[in-house]
Amino acid sequence: MSIRVAVVGLGWAGRELWFPLLRDHGDVEVVAAVDADPVSRAAFHAATGIPAYPSVDALTARPVDLAVVAVPNHLHAEVAGALLATGIAVFLEKPVCLTAAEADVLAMAERRGGMLLAGSAARYRGDVEALRRVLPDLGGVRHVDLGWVRARGVPRAGGWFTRHDQAGGGALFDLGWHLLDTLAFLLGPAPFTQVVGVTSDDFVNAGAWRAAWRQDQPGGDAADVEDTARGFLVRDDGVSVSLRASWASHEARDVSSIRVEGSAGAAQLRCTFGFSPNREPEPVLTLTREGATTRLAVPTEPIGVEYRRQLDGLVGMLADPDNRGRAIAETRPIVQMIESFYASARSARARRGVPAYQ
Repeated sequence: MSIRVAVVGLGWAGRELWFPLLRDHGDVEVVAAVDADPVSRAAFHAATGIPAYPSVDALTARPVDLAVVAVPNHLHAEVAGALLATGIAVFLEKPVCLTAAEADVLAMAERRGGMLLAGSAARYRGDVEALRRVLPDLGGVRHVDLGWVRARGVPRAGGWFTRHDQAGGGALFDLGWHLLDTLAFLLGPAPFTQVVGVTSDDFVNAGAWRAAWRQDQPGGDAADVEDTARGFLVRDDGVSVSLRASWASHEARDVSSIRVEGSAGAAQLRCTFGFSPNREPEPVLTLTREGATTRLAVPTEPIGVEYRRQLDGLVGMLADPDNRGRAIAETRPIVQMIESFYASARSARARRGVPAYQ
């Protein structure tokens, strides 16, 4: 029997990413869509014949097993919480939520209703899995460098991605969440006991640094979020983490990198997460021990294949009741760290007399 799915949110992610994946999956039937915009609803229905509704309230009258929620960040907890409360399972695009308080809301809704599923697609990349297989050769893990640095990849100013009241933040929530979720996949989730972070916005309101390949809807307001976040973190297992998430830089290509340093060696993956065409030509994974660096075999895969694997994983997870509570357990350390990061960054800006973001 097919899993009956509703797509909630018909922006780029819902319309161009998740709907085609769901439509083409053999175990899934898309039975409904939801979007507040009547033009988006009409266009979707005309193209697919699938009913589209203005509110998730309409889904309670339809047999829906899973809702894939791809709405602006500030609506994640509200929309997902309402769906969970009705007994509908929910998959949430990152970030799962914006605050620890919202995580509490989602946890309560899941306990009373449907199952919450979440997780970054980067977990399902073949090169990330190859890195994970190398970790036992590194001995005790001491430090991890995480980076996702775009060359010119700022979302269009004025769209919800660059509005603090709707996105919650900038590059840290957009790119950094993927990195932190991948870290949890590699090492297991753990709270962060120390967090120091700084943010900057040198590029976010300069049109020359916009991601031309993105299909963001423009708005009329200037951006009020960071385009770059840099931080140093310590997990409660003693592992230190350096983090950089940047929508724009002076680099030639968009690069995602993970370097894991251990007592017996270091491994580094250099690739490009996401859909940017300005990417590394192929992923490179290296292992360094006692002064010798070896390049390891790693698959070069089609762009976006990790999302197909993620959907396969969601289908399996939905059938396993032991996954209830897992998404929130993995979300809490990330969202608590992000709150601490932004608090540190606000303090640093205040000391320099620079206004904080809203």
